[in-house]
Amino acid sequence: MLVIDGAGPVAARTLDVGPGGMSAVIADPVPAGKQGKVLFELFYDGKAHIVEARTAVSHCIFSSAGFKVGLTFLQLDMAVSSAIAKFMR
Repeated sequence: MLVIDGAGPVAARTLDVGPGGMSAVIADPVPAGKQGKVLFELFYDGKAHIVEARTAVSHCIFSSAGFKVGLTFLQLDMAVSSAIAKFMR
């Protein structure tokens, strides 16, 4: 789920995640530079973990599946950084 500051939550499908950010598909475009938060699920250590992080939109492009949005993580806390690192192993 993507929540842009000042707007309601938007359903998003995660495409890729890494230590610096992630990409997702959403139904409607979002302008680059907007900030908000993202909530997504990572599966590691045999179970699902919900992750929440502040993000900034780096780009948003039209695709056949919707709009692909690139999100840069902002000031990740240690728990989120650790969760992403465990997921990437």
